[in-house]
Amino acid sequence: MSAQVLPLITAADLEAMPDDGKTYEIFEGELFMSRAPNLSHQNTIGNFYFQLRGFLLRVPLGQVFFTPGVIFDDLNSAIPDVAFVTNESMFIVADGKHIHGAPELLIEVISPGAENRRRDQVVKRQTYAKFGVKEYWIADAENRTIEVYRLRDGLLDLIAILTARDELTTPLLPDFSCRVTDIF
Repeated sequence: MSAQVLPLITAADLEAMPDDGKTYEIFEGELFMSRAPNLSHQNTIGNFYFQLRGFLLRVPLGQVFFTPGVIFDDLNSAIPDVAFVTNESMFIVADGKHIHGAPELLIEVISPGAENRRRDQVVKRQTYAKFGVKEYWIADAENRTIEVYRLRDGLLDLIAILTARDELTTPLLPDFSCRVTDIF
């Protein structure tokens, strides 16, 4: 008996799918679907965007995007909750519709469920590292923590798990700082 092999989904296949209100991503050609985020999830995304956007208005190092489509290659396409792209990278990776390539920073807010947690902490982290994302933050609204990963030797290594009493900073944005309580 042979194992059934499903066809690989490409970024072009994903682009051709009808808009049904769900979020679809592909990692190594495997299709992943998510429902619309709940209000707490959306609020957390908004707080990240607000903090980063406010900083970038004062210090214009790049642009922050809210749920952009990021196409890494034909078999890997994601819709992270928030992305930061430097001015230098903007002309290389952004085409006005999607980001093609690795943003400097990607942020995901974990949706409820073990599969969502595994996808954000394992599948997405490995994919983002493979394509050179320099920093990856995973926010857990339920536990009110932010995991900070930085690219080192081709891997996104866990640098810190921040809690309510901590400040969120990054070398990608010198002088940027916000309290974790400002996110949750």
